[in-house]
Amino acid sequence: MASCTTCMRMFFPLVLWGLAISNYAAQVSDSVTLYTPYTRISVPPGESVDYTIDVINDSKVLQRVDLQLSGIPGSWTYTLKSGGWTVSQLSILPGERKSLSLRVDVPLQVNKGNYRFRMIAVGHASLPITINVSEKGTFKTEFTAAQANMQGHSGSNFSFSGELRNRTADKQLYALMASAAPGWEVTFKVNNIKVTSVEIEPNNAAKIAIDIKTPASVKAGTYEIPIKASTQATSAELRLQIVITGTYNMELTTRNGLLSSKITAGDSKRVEFIVMNTGTTLLQNINLTATGPSNWDVDIEPDKVDQLAVGDVAPVNITIKAGKKAIPGDYLVNFEAKTQEVTAKSSYRASVVTSMLWGWIGIFIILIALGSVYYLFRKYGRR
Repeated sequence: MASCTTCMRMFFPLVLWGLAISNYAAQVSDSVTLYTPYTRISVPPGESVDYTIDVINDSKVLQRVDLQLSGIPGSWTYTLKSGGWTVSQLSILPGERKSLSLRVDVPLQVNKGNYRFRMIAVGHASLPITINVSEKGTFKTEFTAAQANMQGHSGSNFSFSGELRNRTADKQLYALMASAAPGWEVTFKVNNIKVTSVEIEPNNAAKIAIDIKTPASVKAGTYEIPIKASTQATSAELRLQIVITGTYNMELTTRNGLLSSKITAGDSKRVEFIVMNTGTTLLQNINLTATGPSNWDVDIEPDKVDQLAVGDVAPVNITIKAGKKAIPGDYLVNFEAKTQEVTAKSSYRASVVTSMLWGWIGIFIILIALGSVYYLFRKYGRR
């Protein structure tokens, strides 16, 4: 009995000491807290999420805290820094706190959904964090246009606004190409500068202006122009559509097609020209102008045609007055018919000849000279 009492007296202090140690350890464990205000964030694929996490020591003793990130997917990457250094353990004085910078990189190729992981202060605290990936990610290039379909007349300029997005993990240098029919002009611009290629950082995009000029003679119809951006690793295609609703075309010529004649210096000549609408669209506000050699006068009547239906002809009277001192030779008088959409030009060749009156005067002078010689010969020839 005495021995049992002695054992109890020895064992009881050990129990009390163990309970005290256990209580102290519990207090130490509960005295470290992890805190961040943003525990659930939504981002698209390829983004990086930056957290600021506070490690708080509420105990009365120095705490050495081992840190780790648990549950993060294998294809994701992260960095953990404090004071500019990559860390895995912090030493925190009683009643103080240290800040951690946690960056989590969401990969481009990822499924849509919630991804949960924990920031752990080993043996002390655990901070749950959730990242919501808002859409399914891809590893590709995307080429889009705000408006991929336009319509207008032949000879018009069409401007499309495209966006080329690099959804790969690397910087890409894209070559820009267009498959257009002969006569079509396609140019690419970035920041109003003509380019044939563009460099784009990972998960970034570039705005590309695509200007297309159609031939004046193109027929009405629907035309598709494939636009391609490619590298050795990836490519994307954008198909633009242009609807040509009509063709603007006209001709300026004479009734009989003859574009030359003779004219005497100082005289006038009237020539009837015609303006023909040979396109498939009504022509409006046709302005007529003419330019002739120096000191020549050229008048046009009328000098404007309000409208001209498809296949119709409008007569135009042109009066050409040659310069009085024009020497014999060929001279060009240029005519132009112009609308906002189309222009027609024609040249008329005027050959200046000497007046017949001067020819007869010359012949008369020659005859007088011959008569005078004959008279003198008859009168004085026998002496």
